[in-house]
This record gives sequence, C-alpha cells and structure tokens, in this order.
Amino acid sequence: MSLQMVDLRAQIEATRPEIDAALAAVLDRGAFVRGPFVAAFEEELAAYVTGLGAEHEVHALGVANGTDALQIALMALGVGVGDEVICPAFTFVATAEAAALLGATPVFADIDPDTFNLDPAGVEAAITERTKAVVPVHLFGQCADMTALRTVCDAHGLPLVEDMAQAVGATWSGRPAGTLGALGTLSFYPSKNLGAFGDGGAILTTDAALADRVRQIANHGAAKKYHHTAVGVNSRLDAMQAAILSVHLRHLPVWTDARRAAASLYDEAFAEVDEVVRPVRRDEARHVFHQYTLRVPAGARDAIAADLRARGVPTMIYYPEPLHVMEPYRADVHLPETDRACAEVLSLPMHPHLSPADVTRVADAVRASLASVLPAVAA
Repeated sequence: MSLQMVDLRAQIEATRPEIDAALAAVLDRGAFVRGPFVAAFEEELAAYVTGLGAEHEVHALGVANGTDALQIALMALGVGVGDEVICPAFTFVATAEAAALLGATPVFADIDPDTFNLDPAGVEAAITERTKAVVPVHLFGQCADMTALRTVCDAHGLPLVEDMAQAVGATWSGRPAGTLGALGTLSFYPSKNLGAFGDGGAILTTDAALADRVRQIANHGAAKKYHHTAVGVNSRLDAMQAAILSVHLRHLPVWTDARRAAASLYDEAFAEVDEVVRPVRRDEARHVFHQYTLRVPAGARDAIAADLRARGVPTMIYYPEPLHVMEPYRADVHLPETDRACAEVLSLPMHPHLSPADVTRVADAVRASLASVLPAVAA
C-alpha cells in the first residue's frame, strides 16, 4: 500500500458509520447555519480543552476557517490601520495575512532553532509604540515558549493570540493551547489533527467578554438580529462540518496518542543518524505532532526529497520560503534562524494510522537516501 503524508481515506473508513449518522441527523433536522449542531460542537470543544488542564472556563466559538479565526481575534483586540502585529516569518501566510487585512503591519521576529517557534528575545526586540498584539504560532504541534512570551508581553501590556491551527490538544506547563493568551485560533482544514471535510475554524478564550465580542464580530457585528453595533464579518461554521467535527473530536485523544507514538518510533529510528536533526520536544510541552519535521543538510534537502519520492516515500517542505521575502510582506529584517529552517526542514508522513511497519519503511528510505545523495552532493 502506498504511503500518504496524511491518510484521510483511513480516517474516513474508521469513522464512516458515525459520520453517516451525524450527517443524517443534520439533514433530518434541517438546521444548516449555526443552530444546535454548531452549538453542541462548540460546547464539546470547550469541554475537551478545559479537560486538558485549563484554569478557567473555556469558550469555543466556531467560524468559517482558520484565517477568519485569526482576523476576528485581532479585530476583537482592536487591531487596525497603523498598528503592528509581531509574528514569525516561518509559518503559513495566514498568520501575517490576517493582520495585513486589517491594515496593520506584520512585524517578523526570528524563531528558536530547536522548536521552530517564535523566539521571545526576538519578540521583545521587535516591540515598538505601535505594537498592538503578538501572535506566536504553535508550529508542527508544539507550543511556543508561552512562559517567556507572557513575561515579555505582560511587561509591555500586549495581548497574545495563539495561532494553534496545528496544535489542538497541545499543552504548555500543564495548560492547554488556546488558554495561554488572550485568544487561541484553530483551523479545521481536513489535514489538521482535528479536521473537517471542508473549511472550518474556531476561536478559544477564557475571557467571557472577549467571547461575546468575537461572537458579535463574526455575526456581522450584531449582538442580536438586525441590531449591528460594530463592524463585523460573516464567518460561520456550518452545521454539516460541526457534526463531522463532533465525531472526530471523540476520536481525537486516541488519534493524538497514535501520532505521539509514531513520533517516538521515528525518534528511535533516527537516534543514531548523525546527518539529520530530530524534532526537539520541550520538557514543558505536550507535542501533538501535526508534522514530524527533520532538519537535513541544506544543500542536499531537495535532492533527498526527490530521492525519497522515487522510493515511494512522500515528503513535504513546510515552509520553503519565509514570509518576509514574499512581495506583500517584504521586510528588511535579518532572520537567520528562519532562513536556515526554510533551507533544511523536511517533513515525513505523519498521521494516526501510521503503523510501526510504515515508520520503519520511511526511516529505512531516509537512511538509504542520505547514503545515496550526500556523497554525490559533496562531490
């Protein structure tokens, strides 16, 4: 059987009877926009996050997608024209895009070389009188250093928005992602750890007033129908996706354990392979492994990826180009760790349905590719 980066077919086969029943219930009820299925999922998601160790009650608010979640979160904090939002350049474009859509300027700080996450020292150096918020990305499934980031942000009176699109179920020092800052934003793109069968997103917060503000903004700025007291957007998680997500959420703890187990097998397989650097797990973090990402020699990375494809092993490069060199976000900033990561990272297949034999096959192929490619590149 061919290897997949993300095996959605196996996920569907494992949950098909539950999914069929959930979708039938939506059709029978005829409630497709907001309504009971969305409300039920929001409550279930809030309960799941709370159960991971939240110190306060969690509010979960469904929206149309992860980018909307980021934009609405920033809107709820009053980010607008002329403001600055600090974020990493080693991430998907949506993190910066959400700020730019509001007329704010994304300001890029470098990353920690071990975890690929936002470097707190770089954040502090980037703060100006125009800084309105800081958006760390919990990249690949591991939380950024929220202890240090909160220390920096609290000293400057700045809110943190956790971009946790890849990190549902992750924790930092025993507290769940999405509760460590003012707001947390989720994507339910199908390939995510908790994915829908289309687009979807959510915003988490432990601040009841912020939750009300988010809900209003996402509903055209209306706290009640036809009474629009703020400028808002139209961003709704539809009932079909909510019903699917309720099913997937019931499986998420087992799927997360399976990802972590596969990551441990990868770790063991590469323990004595000097040519690669394995993912670093921080002691304070519960890593949920949205991706399993190696560092390989920069000059050989693309050749290794091509060789692996020839051996039937898919790979992905998250992310080949940093945001600060892209035309809409171009900035004259020195981010050496970001640049180095873009040249070295290589992600291997990672999903809950990887078998030990699959991991062995991938690891054997990586070792064979290194032995084949590196001498040729060196020559």
